[in-house]
Amino acid sequence: MAPHTINNIAHQPDHDHSRCVKAALQHAQDLCKTNGQRLTKIRELVLKLIWQSHKPLGAYDLLPAIAKAGFNSAPPTVYRALDFLQEQGLVHRLATLNAFIGCSHPDHNHFGYFLICQSCGTTAELESPELHGSIQRFATDAGFSVEQENIEILGHCPNCQEHL
Repeated sequence: MAPHTINNIAHQPDHDHSRCVKAALQHAQDLCKTNGQRLTKIRELVLKLIWQSHKPLGAYDLLPAIAKAGFNSAPPTVYRALDFLQEQGLVHRLATLNAFIGCSHPDHNHFGYFLICQSCGTTAELESPELHGSIQRFATDAGFSVEQENIEILGHCPNCQEHL
């Protein structure tokens, strides 16, 4: 998937959300096939639910829709699906919200940088070689070995800024 531009970040007025969800599901199917993994119906449903809003969702947020679809809506079922999706690189866990968001770049390993709107909850994943390079340089200068980067930036999206 392409890096985020002004036109494909969810809070932009011309963002094509249905195309975005369809592409994410197709990407997931292709990735699982390549990795020899099964994207079961429950895993696919959980991924679809996560992608439908571009807002981070917790496991308990997913339970009503899973029950409505006729699946076992017990929390362990959802957590197993989320664990699988995270292992495959299809979703990210946002620690500050204890929630999950679809991965915009599941085709390659990368570090997670997220813009999270505190008003509407819309979240955009960014890919930034510059930010990664800066973090690596500062860490190296401090004698620190970085194993994982996950940066969650809280603020207000352009739509919500208009109403502040």
